[in-house]
Amino acid sequence: MHLSDKQSSVLRGMLIGATTTVAVTSLSMVFGPQLLSDDTSFGGRIAFALKADLVIVLWLGISIARLARHRFFTPEDIDGGGLTQGTENAKVLQATLQNTLEQTVLAVLTHLIWVVTMPVAWVSAIPAALTLFLIGRVLFARGYTGGAPSRALGFALSFYPSMLMLMIIVFRVIQTGIFYR
Repeated sequence: MHLSDKQSSVLRGMLIGATTTVAVTSLSMVFGPQLLSDDTSFGGRIAFALKADLVIVLWLGISIARLARHRFFTPEDIDGGGLTQGTENAKVLQATLQNTLEQTVLAVLTHLIWVVTMPVAWVSAIPAALTLFLIGRVLFARGYTGGAPSRALGFALSFYPSMLMLMIIVFRVIQTGIFYR
């Protein structure tokens, strides 16, 4: 199958994102445990994940605020997307917000599942995933108007950490029979 130039550019961004995700996540699980809190209890791990995910939720709030600010100061968009066609800028902000919402839900839920199913030392993968998430969101938002190739790396750095963590969780659940104890 022959890929177009645009598809090749997207694939390159996705491969860079995937490689970065695997490297950063692996390194965080090996070298990160010394950075963790002394509270390794079940409640302490959940509190750690929720406190860490404050950064992700803050980014979601910023995305909402960007669109709201635009709508307020743009007469063509002040009535919202349900009542107007929307300017190009409003459409871009809405699409970025929608993708950020999707990534936020996936990341926060994944982090909560991670802290209750994985070894306590591996909780250090969460700050690594958060870092990749924020870098990815900035790159995604800045590159959105440039098309798929311009936002591919940003998407990958936001999405792949959650998916890698989910795959590891599924493997661990199958391996340990965690639901059968």
